[in-house]
Amino acid sequence: MRQRLTIILTFVVIIGVLALINTVTHIQEAETRDLEVRPNRSSYHSGPTGTRALYDFLSESGFKVMRWREPLTELQKNSGHMVSTLVVVGQVIVPFDDKDHKALNEWVANGGRLILIDRFPTFAPITTEGWAINTKDRESPTFDTDPGNIAQMTTKVTELKPVQPTLLTNKVESVLPSRFATRFVVTAVPTPSPTPVAYGIGPAIHQDDTVLGSPSPEPSETESDTTIETESTPPPQAVRIAEDPVEDDHSYESPYAPVVHIGDSGGAVVLDYAYGSGRIVLVSDPYLVTNSGIRLRDNLTLAINLVGGPKTPSLIAFDEYHQGRGVTRNAFAHYFAGTPVLAIGGQIVLLVLVVLWTNGRRFARPLPLPQVDRRSSLEFVESMAELQERSRAFDLAIENIYTRTRRVLARYAGVDYNSSRAEIATRIAERSTIDRHELEALMQKCEDAINGQPISSRESIQLVRSLRKIERDLGLRMRSRDERQAAEKI
Repeated sequence: MRQRLTIILTFVVIIGVLALINTVTHIQEAETRDLEVRPNRSSYHSGPTGTRALYDFLSESGFKVMRWREPLTELQKNSGHMVSTLVVVGQVIVPFDDKDHKALNEWVANGGRLILIDRFPTFAPITTEGWAINTKDRESPTFDTDPGNIAQMTTKVTELKPVQPTLLTNKVESVLPSRFATRFVVTAVPTPSPTPVAYGIGPAIHQDDTVLGSPSPEPSETESDTTIETESTPPPQAVRIAEDPVEDDHSYESPYAPVVHIGDSGGAVVLDYAYGSGRIVLVSDPYLVTNSGIRLRDNLTLAINLVGGPKTPSLIAFDEYHQGRGVTRNAFAHYFAGTPVLAIGGQIVLLVLVVLWTNGRRFARPLPLPQVDRRSSLEFVESMAELQERSRAFDLAIENIYTRTRRVLARYAGVDYNSSRAEIATRIAERSTIDRHELEALMQKCEDAINGQPISSRESIQLVRSLRKIERDLGLRMRSRDERQAAEKI
């Protein structure tokens, strides 16, 4: 037990030392401050630039919401058929690849609803032919911009009112975007551009006045009536819109123009357009749905209308895969990331493997197994007694016992072993209460039996009992011997 306790204490000490080393060497990472120039638009993020407040509100209000953490190609499978609305907020961390673009186009064309909220939406499926959607750049945030400071984010910003009553502006009196919100400018295009544009998030925004990779024609006087822009502004930036109808199998012609819901003289902030059987909603400012700005004016009401209204029974999915929260990441490891727990666990596993490996290897010459004698010391006595009983050699049994008893009595009397019976009995009687004659007679009977006088088993047992009684009365029995024999019997 003491050896096991030592091993257990050794393990405890080693684990404690490892934990101490990890605690001392661990450097706590400073919490990264949210920056508007590098925002985190994930619905898991509770900082000013995140969208967790909107997600939690929708979830607790009875909306069917989920976090989409798989590639967009899964939208074409059974799990994707349940999703009717997909929300993509801000600049993504994981770029869209060609498969994602194609899958998203097909999903929207089959009746899906895509909500793209970004100041420079560099990706959108094909728009209605005959129209171009450009983005007009405004003030850009800096590293000193604090997204949690409402006054700093909305300085010199006026409230925006709905352009017309629509489902997206239901119960919305005004919204308050940030001062970094861009504007969408819708322009009629007489003929589709012959230049094909590949699917993708690739940068389709140019500083020059170009759309679809070629110079945009100057709008005529009649065409300028379809443009929301009313003042002279620098050449707008372009949002990816149409593709060559010959190259793309998902081109849809429609007589309906993109619908502007909220905007001002500079352009639209919220608009949508049809694409196949579905619709695409563009919002030019993520601040309207972030944790910091969603509580301003009717921003929350607008966000609810964007996902389908307060009574929508459809499933709403927030794209987290392209925010770097895909299911390919180990959730357990991600939960303990930045802590010494994983290092401690790895060291413990390594320690256990080392112990198991060392126990299975020999470090010295082989040693024979210890031979444990299971026989009791009384087995010999029992065997001899049985032989003596079968051969009726009772004199031998008495000789074995009497010889030892006489030696003990002589030592107790203080005389030599070869002294006479009378002398031994006299000396013992003087030192104890035992009768001298009885002791001398007992010794005489034992010596007669040893010398060949016939004796029965009953008489031999009686003589042995008398000898044991003498030893017990004189206190001559060896306690260690008695205890050892009793333990061996058990």
